[in-house]
Amino acid sequence: MRTYVAKPAEAQATRKWFVVDAKDQPLGRLASKIATVLRGKHKPIYQPHVDTGDFVIVVNAAQVKVTGNKANDKMYYRHSGYPGAIRGESFRHLIEKHPDAPLTLAVKGMLPKNVLGRQMLEKLHVYGGSDHPHRAQKPETLAV
Repeated sequence: MRTYVAKPAEAQATRKWFVVDAKDQPLGRLASKIATVLRGKHKPIYQPHVDTGDFVIVVNAAQVKVTGNKANDKMYYRHSGYPGAIRGESFRHLIEKHPDAPLTLAVKGMLPKNVLGRQMLEKLHVYGGSDHPHRAQKPETLAV
């Protein structure tokens, strides 16, 4: 029996589009499911060195939930590189300004930290509302 190795061209030919409704879903559990689909680990042709994942569209990202007091206590930090230039923002303030940012950052942290991970993150499309411009791709609903 021969070992099967997925090739990038074969993986691109079998890609699907999935749509996920994030309304009232826990942030971490939703992000881990999305990261699994983006990496392609749900497919039998999964190879860690080839991007075999599918496209994911997330709607209602502004209504994702966090448990406990994390809405006020969970902080998102960024640093410009200058001394003393660290900035922090709570989950509540970040989701008001950028409804897609918390989910995108959570999924980004679950993907590989290399060129392959950046390619996988490009297949994620997050929208704060219930409308998205990807109807032509005929996305399937992904059960979370």
